[in-house]
Amino acid sequence: MPRAVTLIRSASLSNVAEYAYAATAPAESRLIFLAGACPLNEDGSTAAIGDFAGQAAKAVENLRTALADSGAALHDVISTRVLVASHRQEDLVTAWEVVRDAFGDHDVPSTLMGVTVLGYDDQLVEIEAIAAALDS
Repeated sequence: MPRAVTLIRSASLSNVAEYAYAATAPAESRLIFLAGACPLNEDGSTAAIGDFAGQAAKAVENLRTALADSGAALHDVISTRVLVASHRQEDLVTAWEVVRDAFGDHDVPSTLMGVTVLGYDDQLVEIEAIAAALDS
């Protein structure tokens, strides 16, 4: 299946960022706006309480499921926003490394943000995403 997303890297900006600076999708692509993927188990309980990496992994797992149910996959994601309920940069980095590793070479434009609180009890991580898919 052809991919709709084209990642854009800028030679004019720092190469320190571990993601592309921009992405495009052709006009004929179908955009998919996903709700924030939360680290919730099937029964609604919060997974990996107190564990930033564990919650990031569960949120990625749930993101993969929402994408699949939408006819897409991680390689169809055009951008992400990773929210981490912490004021400590090392906690943000811990969550980010899990998300970055899940995306591999498809290093989409992303924003990593520390926030005060998230919506579920004991929730530390949430991943918002937009995807673009070409239907065959």
